[in-house]
Amino acid sequence: MIRAALLLILLVAGAGLLIRGIAEGSGYVLIAYRGLRYESSLWMFLAILLALWLLVWLTRRLLRLLGVSGALINPWSRRHQQRRGHKASDRGLLELAEGRWRPALQHLRLAAEQDPHPLPYYLAAARAAQHLGDHEESDALLEQALNRQPHAELVIALTHAELQEQRGNLAGAEETLTAMLGRHPHQPETLRRLVAVQRRQQKPAALLGLLPELRKRKVLDEDELRELEREAWAERLREVGRSGEAQALRDTWPLLSSSLQHDAQLLGLYAEQLGRAGAEAEAETLVRKALRRQYEPALVELYGRLRGADSGQQLHEAEQWLKEHAGDPLLLRALARISIRHQLWGKARDYYEASLGLRRDPRTCAELARLLARLGEEERSNQLFQEGLGMLDSDARQA
Repeated sequence: MIRAALLLILLVAGAGLLIRGIAEGSGYVLIAYRGLRYESSLWMFLAILLALWLLVWLTRRLLRLLGVSGALINPWSRRHQQRRGHKASDRGLLELAEGRWRPALQHLRLAAEQDPHPLPYYLAAARAAQHLGDHEESDALLEQALNRQPHAELVIALTHAELQEQRGNLAGAEETLTAMLGRHPHQPETLRRLVAVQRRQQKPAALLGLLPELRKRKVLDEDELRELEREAWAERLREVGRSGEAQALRDTWPLLSSSLQHDAQLLGLYAEQLGRAGAEAEAETLVRKALRRQYEPALVELYGRLRGADSGQQLHEAEQWLKEHAGDPLLLRALARISIRHQLWGKARDYYEASLGLRRDPRTCAELARLLARLGEEERSNQLFQEGLGMLDSDARQA
């Protein structure tokens, strides 16, 4: 109200001054230029200027109105293109979420062509093409995204590696991620995905080579790093063991840290690979020393399968553990196996029976059944075979 009152007062005052000025004198304006001559009163001249200004203002308003109307009418106008792009993006993303890959691809491709920032639509369209099995189209869309937004190279490459991995092209995904790691060394997601791809390919040497960088960048926490290191060394030992050369295994084992050499899982794997490479007595000694330091049921299981240089000494060693671990069915089964190698059939049978008394196990049933068949107890042997098969069948159904 106050502002309106002030404006009214100013208008009245201005009008009063204008009327007074006109009443006091009309003024005179003369413009002469190269033979042209214009004469009028001052007030008429000001009125003409005002009229000209109003004409220019109205013309501009009319042209702007015509431009908006043309944009509404013209289907190829920028306004209509933006509307089509927004509509296509909304429909395409909805169709992608619903799993309608073909229309999603068409609409997302259109949205990418219309939008000044097309990266999300190109990436989504590439995924739709991937679901359709059109890998060439998927790669072409990612290439177009890179041409339109080259600064987004990393996210495009990560998407490409993800799609390559989905296709089963692990080598291609690894190549893509390795290239990006070289170009963007401080990006943790690239390193994390490269580790995942190399784990799937079971490439222990490559994983072990990444461990220093993983620790430096803190991409994984300490527990994950330890598990990854253990997993990589386990696969490395298997890889070396496949060569069948015991010396290659001996050369590899010292490369592990002291803590890993005392890890029961890795030590057992190393001993198992040594045994397969023909160094069974050496493996038995290694496991025996480890069990003296710390009793591990998994190592006990392996110890019963390894043939030592002296089966009598091996049996005596294992029976010492029985004093403190009489309730371990794995130890009892290991003792039965060692007794068989020492041709102590009755003792082996007793140990097998004791093991089964603690835990019914299909492997123990099968081994005792074979022993009883050797001893001529066919009926009891068949019963145990049937029991073991029944347990295996039950486990298969539950799985």
